[in-house]
Amino acid sequence: MSRYWSDLARTIVPYVAGEQPTGRTYIKLNTNENPYPPSPRVIDAIKSTANERLRLYPDPECRELRTAIAEYYDLSIDEVFVGNSSDEVLAFALPAFFNPGSPILLPDVTYTFYPTIAGLFRIDHKTVPLSADFTIPVEGFFRENGGIIIPNPNAPTGIYLPLDAIRSILDNNKEHVVIIDEAYIDFAGPSAARLIREYPNLLVTQTFSKSRALAGLRVGFALGQRELIQGLDRVKNCINAYTLDRLALAGAAAAMRDRAYFEETTAKIKQTRERVAARLREIGFIITSSQANFVFISHPKVPAGALLRQLREKGILVRYFNAPRIDNYLRVSIGTDEEMDVFLKAIEELVAGKQQSS
Repeated sequence: MSRYWSDLARTIVPYVAGEQPTGRTYIKLNTNENPYPPSPRVIDAIKSTANERLRLYPDPECRELRTAIAEYYDLSIDEVFVGNSSDEVLAFALPAFFNPGSPILLPDVTYTFYPTIAGLFRIDHKTVPLSADFTIPVEGFFRENGGIIIPNPNAPTGIYLPLDAIRSILDNNKEHVVIIDEAYIDFAGPSAARLIREYPNLLVTQTFSKSRALAGLRVGFALGQRELIQGLDRVKNCINAYTLDRLALAGAAAAMRDRAYFEETTAKIKQTRERVAARLREIGFIITSSQANFVFISHPKVPAGALLRQLREKGILVRYFNAPRIDNYLRVSIGTDEEMDVFLKAIEELVAGKQQSS
């Protein structure tokens, strides 16, 4: 710790991202990346954009990409905001809509980036305990607050909250912004984007990292009524007017427009998820009803921490959260069918070996 650090730098607790290994090759099931490559149209768009015009700043209004997103969701371009990852969009949203001294509400088991970024902006938060089965108790968000953030599906549980429940939360919080973070929505049910015209306090955030296989490009977006988007723009333009580079803008727009490829790869991941979940239940795992591109699993006899280490020894990375209520769970990203077969074989051997030695 340097004596030159500010009081803020000394006290904040940074978010810890999933491991990106170097050296040894692993089957990487720890960061919810898409196991399939981006659409070929994305690669073509990036190649055609990588020319002498890179010497010029990109379009600060990101009109081409915003238009592609607006067309997909049947919204106007003024109802779309784009940024360098959905995390950055959230980092703009907190100071745009929430105030220090007025605590926001979060689920108690959720994406750990939320309390981190809230702490950065000195915005207090309170948690709403999930039910015993990890579902979100809607009524828990019917109390005084300065705003709400809920991921849907939730992370790391993967459980999807139906739109009727989101509507209830919006109806009971008309004076504050409700952010629905839909990083995994394309593997689940319908998006809350269809509620935007009804609710001026709804902001929906999404990412290109998961279902559109562009984690390496870092593109996220928000959907909301025009006044909310203007609030995001005000904050963004005080920090960095050119949040997305030319290559990211071109690649993301191409990904959004290639619906056939997107639907094909997303369907494959969902099919693999259901197959893997069924087999894990057969060998004794407790599994949440995940609607994301991962499964959240716990074994009643084999500690999650031990499985984490043993899977790593076998060349397989998964994610473990040493946190209350979930410290005996692993989050396992859905890979290709071949990768998941290797994972299933390895975890079956580990569980069988543990049970025989007990």
